[in-house]
Amino acid sequence: MKNVTDSFVSLVNWPFAGSFGLNTDILATNPINLSVVLGVLIFFGKGVLSDLLDNRKLRILNSIRNSEELQRGAIERLEKARARLRKIEIEADQFRVNGYSEIEREKFNLINSTYKTLDQLENYKNETIHFEQQRAINQVRQRVFQQALQGALGTLNSCLNKELHLRTISANIGMFGAMKEITD
Repeated sequence: MKNVTDSFVSLVNWPFAGSFGLNTDILATNPINLSVVLGVLIFFGKGVLSDLLDNRKLRILNSIRNSEELQRGAIERLEKARARLRKIEIEADQFRVNGYSEIEREKFNLINSTYKTLDQLENYKNETIHFEQQRAINQVRQRVFQQALQGALGTLNSCLNKELHLRTISANIGMFGAMKEITD
């Protein structure tokens, strides 16, 4: 069996008669074959390898450009968002300050209106008291006048005769008519 294996190995290493073969044993090959193979690989493979590397380089550069554009866009959006945030914070501070000043203004207005209402109530109270005093005074006057009138009538009735009595009544009616015209 060893001979069969050796014969296959020897076939691989030795080319057939009239054909071209490649000796894979590095130590058994000569430098000319190696240089020819390397030269052919470099000559024909250089273009393919160069194209592959150029394509890869272009894809990497495009990816970098796209990433840079995306980064610039993200930075612009971030700056816009920061500007909007600053604007909103300023507006919020203004609303807060305006809210506090509005609260203070409303508080001041409420206090003032309360004082005005209290003053009006005090005036109404004083007017009511004055009105009631005047009414009480008028009632007392009327009662005193009625009592004086009744007393005078009683005195007159006891002292006067019928004719004098009629003249006195006529005079009093005339006085009441004159008083009524003055008060109207």
